[in-house]
Amino acid sequence: MSYDPSPSYPYRPPDPPPSPSYDAYTYDTYPWAPQEAPEPAGRRPQRHAALGHHSDLRVLRSAYRWQRRVATLTALGYFVLFLILSAFAPSFMTSTVTDGLPLGLLLALIQVPVTWLAIALYEQTARRRVDPIADRIRKHAELDAKREGTR
Repeated sequence: MSYDPSPSYPYRPPDPPPSPSYDAYTYDTYPWAPQEAPEPAGRRPQRHAALGHHSDLRVLRSAYRWQRRVATLTALGYFVLFLILSAFAPSFMTSTVTDGLPLGLLLALIQVPVTWLAIALYEQTARRRVDPIADRIRKHAELDAKREGTR
């Protein structure tokens, strides 16, 4: 697990310094460049902090990472096990399970259901762990947008 040293609250940049009054002989930028429009005087400062915190995104990222690992290790783990058995245990793989069905062929055919199992695990962890976190972040973002819209 990685460590993210960033703070758990949203970053707010420092306020820019007040612009000096206009002087005809000194320019902050080129004279033909458009000047920034001042903020409207009627805008109130933000009373509430934004609901979608940086830590929520970190939790979502780690849940999604867990989801990918479970599905990938399920499918690739079985396939690597099959390859190792094929390379280092040929007598085990050529032994017969029933009349004429070698164990290696049976293990190869089981790869398809194991892949389906990996897909099912991916969907289950998405529904159980990732989707609720993403829905919560989405709802918080909608609330923040409504707050900004009422100002």
